[in-house]
Amino acid sequence: MLPAIRIRLSGRAVAGETWGGLAAMLVALPSAIAFGVAIYSPMGPACVAQGAMAGILGALAMGLVAPLCGGTPRLISAPCAPAAAVMGALTVQLVATAQGTPSGLDPTAVVTLITIAALMSGVFQFLFGVIGGGRLIKYVPYPVVSGYLSSVGVIIFLHQLPNLFGFPKKTELLDGLLTPHFWRWQALAVGGVTMAAMLLAPRLTRRIPAAMVGLLAGIATYLGLGLSDPKLLVLADNPLLIGAIGGNIDVSRVLGGERWAQLTAVSFSQLRAMFEPAMTLALLLSIDTLKTCVVLDALTRSRHDSNRELRGQGLANIVTAVVGGVPGAGTMGATLINVASGGTTRVSGALEGLFVLGALLIFGPWIGWVPLPALAGILMVVAFRMVDRSCLHLLRHKSTVLDFSVIGVVMVVAVTVNLIAASATGVGLAILLFIRDQIRGSVVRRKLYGDELSSKQCRKAAERAVLEHGGHQTVICQLQGNLFFGTTDQLMNELRQDLATCKYVVLDLARVQGVDFTAAHMLEQIETMLTERGGRLILSNIPASLPTGQDVQAYLGQLGVHRSARSALVLETLDDALEWTEDRILDEQGIVTGAEETPLGLIETDLFRDLGEPARDTLRACVEERSCANDEVVFHKKDKGDEIFVVRRGKVRINLPLKRTGKYMHIATVGRGDFFGEIAFLTGKKRTMDAVAAGPTDLYVMPRARFDDLCRQHPALGTAVLERLACTVALRLRDTDKELRRLQDS
Repeated sequence: MLPAIRIRLSGRAVAGETWGGLAAMLVALPSAIAFGVAIYSPMGPACVAQGAMAGILGALAMGLVAPLCGGTPRLISAPCAPAAAVMGALTVQLVATAQGTPSGLDPTAVVTLITIAALMSGVFQFLFGVIGGGRLIKYVPYPVVSGYLSSVGVIIFLHQLPNLFGFPKKTELLDGLLTPHFWRWQALAVGGVTMAAMLLAPRLTRRIPAAMVGLLAGIATYLGLGLSDPKLLVLADNPLLIGAIGGNIDVSRVLGGERWAQLTAVSFSQLRAMFEPAMTLALLLSIDTLKTCVVLDALTRSRHDSNRELRGQGLANIVTAVVGGVPGAGTMGATLINVASGGTTRVSGALEGLFVLGALLIFGPWIGWVPLPALAGILMVVAFRMVDRSCLHLLRHKSTVLDFSVIGVVMVVAVTVNLIAASATGVGLAILLFIRDQIRGSVVRRKLYGDELSSKQCRKAAERAVLEHGGHQTVICQLQGNLFFGTTDQLMNELRQDLATCKYVVLDLARVQGVDFTAAHMLEQIETMLTERGGRLILSNIPASLPTGQDVQAYLGQLGVHRSARSALVLETLDDALEWTEDRILDEQGIVTGAEETPLGLIETDLFRDLGEPARDTLRACVEERSCANDEVVFHKKDKGDEIFVVRRGKVRINLPLKRTGKYMHIATVGRGDFFGEIAFLTGKKRTMDAVAAGPTDLYVMPRARFDDLCRQHPALGTAVLERLACTVALRLRDTDKELRRLQDS
């Protein structure tokens, strides 16, 4: 559905929209006429006037339809330089092809083909908006965009040199430049004055657009020269003028016309040949529009809808092609003039189209007197400004030479071959730039060893000593970015020495954005190398799905990375992976960690060990036993409670709930013989974490009130328990501080 314009304007706002639309028309119309002439002039002098009319119709259709269907306020749409470059090159190609065939193509057939190309480009542009291509086009690398637009500027500049010098028709550019006899000084004078006036206009006045100042100066110069040479004041068959257009518009001719009479004669091969230029034109028009929208957003502190705008621009270009106009886009110059003149809504864009219609009806008979060198001068200034001269600074640094090379290659291909080949080259170079950027950054975000990073499992002192000594057997790599053919070699080089010395390799994939077949094959190689040495590859935090839609775990499973008996071990979190490797290291040293199922006695636990048999009965009176099933909550965060819990059997996970996501952060795992709940036990305040049983679990529970009674009756025993409690908490804090320092240093 098309967005309806429902805008209430005050008197002052109406004036702003009116002046904005009028000023935008004064900028857009001269350029539109020039673009039309540039496209049609290769077909011969008789088609120049038709090209001028096509430019006017393009400005009219784009101005009226794009604001109604697009939706970006203040944006002015009109025929633009990319359209002139692509369609002008297509016209030259079709004319050259026709000259090489016995039958050839008459101008009407050429016009039909370029109209079909324009129509197809509008359809493609509309489809870009439907499928969400607006976001993708905005992410085309800047060097490629710069190369495209600079190429357009160079092509337009070169194509306008014959009109600027007044070469005889069918004169080759190089021959004309090397033969001063072909130069017409009147054409050079008109073009030179037009360019000078256009460049100086901003210094003289801001109210009249520079393009209009240049055009008026060129016309005045031409008429002045006509006073001394009466031949210049003859309209018919004058190679320096557009030629008679007429002020009346035949609607049936505009909508039907001879263009469509040739439609049945178009072959399938000709139709297929229009696909590439149409796609190139659609891409360039989309880029030009969205670039203008981005600048407009920055000026007005607004935000445009890229996909909606592309749909609107596509519909506008379809209508433009139907009426025989030159395709267009959101143009920078006319848009900025509209904003500066008071335009604030889409109304100013629609008014610009109406003013074009008014100019055609009122000044139509005199448009034929516009000198071609004046239009060439306007286009050459526009083309010069399109060339990205700021890219030369990229040559100053070695790191940016490749970016400059991309711009240069796209420009060379566009000028020596065509814009279609340049577009294919640009896509290929964009891929190379992406690979370059991926390779530049390390795929390894952080690499640590098992003696530097431990799991959240609370270990006994003896276990910590073993892990401190044997932790070098484990290497942990937290990966980032894309694992693909461009980065796999980088990862292998990073792990090459570790694969020869470490037994366990843990790869954390939480920040990985993509995985391809080459990366999967590399993981299989790593697993094979580790298995030969009795080791194992562990993958953790495998993303279930990425923004691209790829299910990494399913993809790796399909390739056999973690489905066979000798494949990589997949665990849910990095902490699970660390805990698994620590258990294997402890098992190798004869310290059993996972098979003990017998509940511990009271004085066998860490907190009460070695207090002696007499203390057992005294402590027994202070505690009570509790059993928990798997996933049973021991206590919630903010619960009231001052008990301390000692694990007899099983494990308890300590989690910190996260409000925003509804998930939790795993803080620690308390195993057999250890204790938890000491913060509330010591402070008497509410719980700060959740405690959940990780499997069948048996606990000793000691309330603070009973412990206080014990301290009053047996002060020495109470002091011993508090001392052990304090020492254990201090050791935990020291380990945490050490780990934080290592993470910061890494």
